Amino acid sequence: MGHVFDPRLARLYEAWEKSPEGILVDRLSSELIVRLLRPGKGERILDIGCGTGNHLLLFYRLGFDVTGLDASPYMLDIARSRLGDKASLRIGRAEDLPFEDNEFDLATLIFTLEFLDDPLAALREAGRVTRNKVFVGVLNSLSAGCMCKKFFALFHDSIFGEAHLFSLWGLKGYAKKAYGNVPIEWGSVRVMPLFLEKHAQMIELLSSVRSSPFGTFLGLVFKLIYTLKTEKLKAAERVPAFTP
Repeated sequence: MGHVFDPRLARLYEAWEKSPEGILVDRLSSELIVRLLRPGKGERILDIGCGTGNHLLLFYRLGFDVTGLDASPYMLDIARSRLGDKASLRIGRAEDLPFEDNEFDLATLIFTLEFLDDPLAALREAGRVTRNKVFVGVLNSLSAGCMCKKFFALFHDSIFGEAHLFSLWGLKGYAKKAYGNVPIEWGSVRVMPLFLEKHAQMIELLSSVRSSPFGTFLGLVFKLIYTLKTEKLKAAERVPAFTP
């Protein structure tokens, strides 16, 4: 089942989220998410592992019909207090979603796979309930910043100590198992070290930086392709009754 965020884990996550690095990653990653998803107003989106609702607010402001799911009642209570009736919120596991097939246009897993025991099952479930695209955003195991955070977590209480990080190639391997050979778009942000933050906005716009596999945050969007489809069949003609 992975890590269900209790108050302790939530505090660790919020501490990173409110740090200078976390704030910068949030801003840059939100821009990347919008650029890759290319959202349409009124589309139904499911944010799997929605936490306290940061991305639900982003999607609501973009005009989505918003649903969030999380395994943590504690996190959902915070999300509910922030969003009110702006989003439908459900408790549940990413590996066993309580939704119908193709119920949503889009699904997102942002900072979610890192805390699951079975990422492949979660990706398959996201694809099952989605008809168009699945977006995955993760902390990058090949990022210098994330490597340092993982080392720091060996000696200090940190959310990075609880997280399993992913590389671009590792995620593509999971996606191939979950969805087959589907079209993939991807990008990364927060490539520059924090002391160059003044110049980060200009540098992050460079195409060579956006296509670097070493950014702190990796974003991938998978365009789902269905190999089977249903067809309407003509009603069978009535066969006359046999009379001897």
